[in-house]
Amino acid sequence: MTEQEFFEKNLELATEFSKYLLDHPEIESKLPKDAQVLFLLENDPVLTQKNLELAKKHRQEGQPVVFVRIKGLRPETSRLIEPHLEEAGRL
Repeated sequence: MTEQEFFEKNLELATEFSKYLLDHPEIESKLPKDAQVLFLLENDPVLTQKNLELAKKHRQEGQPVVFVRIKGLRPETSRLIEPHLEEAGRL
C-alpha cells in the first residue's frame, strides 16, 4: 500500500466516521480530548497493521489513541429521490 492509498483510505473512513458521529452524538462524548482516532478495518489487514503501528508511535508520544473497529463499508448509494432525465433540445 502506498502512502497515498493509506492516506485516502483513512480519509474515507474518517469522513464516514464523522457522518456517524452526527447521527450518534453520544459516541463523540466518549472520545478523549485530543485523542488520535485510528481505524481497524476488518477486511483490510494491511491498513489495520499500519494504523496499529501509527498508534504505537502516538502512544509513545503521550497522545491518547482510540481505535474504531469497522467490519466494512456499505456500497455508496445515491440520495436522489426519483430523478428524471429530460432532453434539453437545442437552446
